[in-house]
Amino acid sequence: MKYLSLLAFVSLLISCKKTPKEVLVSEKPSAAIASENNNMQWDNDSLIYPEEKHFKNIRQVTFGGDNAEAYWSFDDTQLVFQSNNKAWGMECDQMFLMNASETFKDRQPPMISTGKGRTTCAYFLPDNKHYVYGSTHLADEACPEVPLRKNGNYVWPVYDSFDIYVSDLEGNITAQLTNEPGYDAEATVSPKGDKIVFTSTRSGDLELYTMNIDGTDVQQITDELGYDGGAFFSPDGTKLIFRSSRPKTPEAIKKYKDLLAEGLVEPTDMELYICNADGSDLRQLTNLGNANWSPFFHPSGDKILFSSNFEAERGFPFNLYLIDLDGKNLERVTHGETFDAFPVFSNDGKYLAFSSNRNNGGGRDTNLFIAEWQD
Repeated sequence: MKYLSLLAFVSLLISCKKTPKEVLVSEKPSAAIASENNNMQWDNDSLIYPEEKHFKNIRQVTFGGDNAEAYWSFDDTQLVFQSNNKAWGMECDQMFLMNASETFKDRQPPMISTGKGRTTCAYFLPDNKHYVYGSTHLADEACPEVPLRKNGNYVWPVYDSFDIYVSDLEGNITAQLTNEPGYDAEATVSPKGDKIVFTSTRSGDLELYTMNIDGTDVQQITDELGYDGGAFFSPDGTKLIFRSSRPKTPEAIKKYKDLLAEGLVEPTDMELYICNADGSDLRQLTNLGNANWSPFFHPSGDKILFSSNFEAERGFPFNLYLIDLDGKNLERVTHGETFDAFPVFSNDGKYLAFSSNRNNGGGRDTNLFIAEWQD
């Protein structure tokens, strides 16, 4: 779930919320969303490709900068997302709040992070009045440097200064959930509202952990060498889906360890793994090659929607795919020519928020879109 400049990520794949080989509970939509969606300006002709049969309607939410990781409130009325839009005065990623029906072509949404340091991976808590997110602001109020290449290869920084905080929707931090040395980030919340899963280097490797929503009862979930991250709970809270780079050869292991010692990872080959919420019954879900990442459970709990460039010859495009929990019935969902990633279903299963380079005029902007989903 780590996210840097998405277009940088895509362009580097030719020569990534991270990537590649060169690279909750409602039974129906809220009344607010149902009424607002009647007035939404869907733009199907220009934004939906003919093959994208799962998108009944679609609309563009943002119109500039890098915008990603939009996550729904438990009542599906709001979303929180991160952006580095320079037109909004951003030097690096900060968190913004939106109502589910809003768009931001000519105006700026309210910023609900501190405006200091770099932030990542915000997620609503069950009360719909608070959210968790990762931030580096306590260590340094300035934006940290962003190395993108190491020895000619694309890398992601793993900042030791990231910790996980709770904030209200006015931007006031109300709690600090992690305070261990090293990287703590990529937090998401169970649809049951009781647990948080996150990635940490507190063991010396990038592993998954869970904790209660107040930060207590921390449990290690994974313990195999490699970067485990971007985890999400199943709709019933019993399973986790995540991305992982698992080095196997002596050369790959040495490279991984050397980079991690410098606070870097090289996300050039990633596959999806699934396990029970306590870490048991761990198994590899995909074996496609290249980068398979940003997974999210389909509302049925029986499929995974994820982003991949496994069909690409030169690192792009990235498209969205569906796959069954047994690894069968792989289906391509989007048919863009550049980048589609970070898919997140609303809790009622009616809508999908995702990030895309579509309709950006051939530039570098990665924008948020919301589609009305149909199976």
